[in-house]
Amino acid sequence: VQLQASGGGLVQPGGSLRLSCVASGRTFRDYVMAWFRQAPGKEREFVAAIRWSGGGTFYTDSARGRFTISKDNAKSTVYLQMNSLKPEDTAVYYCAAGPRLIASTMRSDLNYDYWGQGTLVTVSS
Repeated sequence: VQLQASGGGLVQPGGSLRLSCVASGRTFRDYVMAWFRQAPGKEREFVAAIRWSGGGTFYTDSARGRFTISKDNAKSTVYLQMNSLKPEDTAVYYCAAGPRLIASTMRSDLNYDYWGQGTLVTVSS
């Protein structure tokens, strides 16, 4: 099983980036796909998630209204569109896959089986 994250980079405050996560190696029909991030000196935190089947989406308060998580089943890819980026969004972003998670459990990174390698997002002028 492999999750391949990409799309990070340097962007100015107020700018946008789209992260991609290509999933392979198994079927993720009963999985939740999520994005977490880890800023320097901080713990990894939940950003957003989407159910592979059904497409229900979930966001942390800081992401809601600025970030959009989506998926393309045909390409086995999950996206995180990030708009109105702020310096505090600077972090390494990880995609993850966890089985049969519900709203109360999907925010904990302990419940995810598979992780991508991370992609660095730097928001700075």
